[in-house]
Amino acid sequence: MPSGDPEMVKTVQNVKNSLKFKAKTKPNLISVRIGVKKYVLPLEARLLSSEDYLFLSIPACSELFKISDKKLVPMEAEADATEAYNALNPSKKRGPKKIASESVLEQVAQALKNIPEGYRVGYDANGAPRLVRTRARKSKK
Repeated sequence: MPSGDPEMVKTVQNVKNSLKFKAKTKPNLISVRIGVKKYVLPLEARLLSSEDYLFLSIPACSELFKISDKKLVPMEAEADATEAYNALNPSKKRGPKKIASESVLEQVAQALKNIPEGYRVGYDANGAPRLVRTRARKSKK
């Protein structure tokens, strides 16, 4: 705890509010990489830095951009964004995938029935499946 008058202690929120309009505005400060291409976001950010601290202020906003001719173009508020929604909306499907048909299960069951007694499915060094004789284990008495 710093020594001195308690009124001199500044909270983080007080410092952020104080520095917000003292910081210099820098346009196009933020970039994002999509795939192998790098795009510069057309946002203004306020920035102050020292050796130990960095103050960064970005206006609270959300924006929808369209990638056109290797540039990010903000979409108009009245524009149709159905295609963008479908492309960006993450799916909510979770859990294990269901098998499409019961015929696959029947085929697997039939293949297992064709393995002769005393054998099992094994794999050779190349990963190819082959029949392997099962070991007969002696019981301990």
